[in-house]
Amino acid sequence: MGNTILEIKNVQKIFHTGDKDVEAIRNVNFNVEEGEFISIIGASGCGKTTLLRLIAGLEKKYGGDILLDGKRVEKAGLDRGVIFQDHRLLPWLTVEENLILGLEGKKEELREQVNIYLKKVDLENFEKVYPGQLSGGMAQRVSIARALMRHPRILLLDEPLGALDALTRMNMQTEIGRIREEEKTTMIMVTHDIDEAIYLGDRVVVMKPRPAEVDQIINIEIPRPRLRSGEDFAFYRNSIINIFNHSIMDYAI
Repeated sequence: MGNTILEIKNVQKIFHTGDKDVEAIRNVNFNVEEGEFISIIGASGCGKTTLLRLIAGLEKKYGGDILLDGKRVEKAGLDRGVIFQDHRLLPWLTVEENLILGLEGKKEELREQVNIYLKKVDLENFEKVYPGQLSGGMAQRVSIARALMRHPRILLLDEPLGALDALTRMNMQTEIGRIREEEKTTMIMVTHDIDEAIYLGDRVVVMKPRPAEVDQIINIEIPRPRLRSGEDFAFYRNSIINIFNHSIMDYAI
């Protein structure tokens, strides 16, 4: 880490619905360093996913600037991979076919890449399986492999574990952390789970209720691998809960 890869400057997003304007994001500012894992956390509907969609280039009209490697983000691109809450694998294609869809190259080379990335997500020998034959956690691991095969500068995760049961979710958090350490990929994850944000994040960006503004940015100074039961972990958890409580009170007033 150390080189700034992404700059978010005075970002605002307003949705125009009929005769009413809805401000979803207001004056958001922070930078992301190469190789960093950023957790964005906030209450449901506060604008976290909208911010992620802006970074991905899926929402094109916005105020301020989002700069990736110094260039303004105005459309989607292969330099940003996105993993959604649902895996979005095509059910009529095998795992291998889903992974190589849209990629160019010789079949032998692509199959070699499939094997490499399936091994990274502990799904070696599952290339001929169809998505319907996978569990939810396995399907999400395939979606992670699919994104990594495109070698994005930034991997964007939109509550990718929200639909999983608690035990599978914890295992997947460990998997994501391990993959990030191996690949050194810059990752930005939206979540509403405080423990998840702390466990994975180098920094946690805490958002205020809608319109989304940055309340605080917290550096997580816990060595890896992290224990969820440690005193340091509890300190950060309580700190973020207190920030949320103050934000809710201010919002109500």
